[in-house]
Amino acid sequence: MNKVILIGNLTRDPELSQTSGGIAYCRMSIAVNHDYVDKDGNRGVDYFNVVAWRELGETCNKYLAKGKKMGVEGRLQTRTYEQDGVKKYATDIIAEKVEFLTPKTDGEDKKLAKSDPEPPIDDDSLPF
Repeated sequence: MNKVILIGNLTRDPELSQTSGGIAYCRMSIAVNHDYVDKDGNRGVDYFNVVAWRELGETCNKYLAKGKKMGVEGRLQTRTYEQDGVKKYATDIIAEKVEFLTPKTDGEDKKLAKSDPEPPIDDDSLPF
């Protein structure tokens, strides 16, 4: 079983890209605080790379920004790459579900209302 669930804050704005085949993906990094504090009263933090593909990635890029709190459910994936002739390893979280946990501000509500208006509801189509 390969399952990861994390809640944290974005450390930078999401970066949307496309593969050479035109598939969208979004790279993000989140900081997750430790549950405990050390003897000096400091709380530790871990940083994780997150990748969201296709529509999920496009949605993350549209609505998330540095500092926003998010929940991510997904799986771990390791990869290798070469940098300056040295083989490097990286571990990413491949997002399967993302929840936006920072409440919307008034400015975001107005922005969303202008860009994504809800269609009117037809009372005849309601099942009750």
